[in-house]
Amino acid sequence: MNPGSSPTEIAKPRILIVEDEPMLAYALEESLTEEGFAIAGVASRTEQALAMIATAGCDGAVIDMNLGGQSAAPIAAELRAREIPFVVVSGYSKAQQLDTFPGECFLQKPYRSGDLISALRIVLARQ
Repeated sequence: MNPGSSPTEIAKPRILIVEDEPMLAYALEESLTEEGFAIAGVASRTEQALAMIATAGCDGAVIDMNLGGQSAAPIAAELRAREIPFVVVSGYSKAQQLDTFPGECFLQKPYRSGDLISALRIVLARQ
């Protein structure tokens, strides 16, 4: 245990948010924090997310499928390699993401905050 950390802080799942829209990232950060998650980091680009995974790590992630016109597939691959569960969110339909993110938990934007929280809890519980 880190000095000054309470057991409650340690028990909170640390979630990485990968979202290129600043307002959506902020809203997601607020929503997750209110629901008892800790935020491992917020990334808007693939390179930034991969660096955060490598250095800070996380217990789970929420990743936008498309980051400014670039696929988040490298992030998904790294999370899978580390056996870190994640939820994919996108404005694209599930059919449009099947090849890139097969078998992953998926929510189409716009989604309800409660649906994302439920999906995140489900994928974390599978670990």
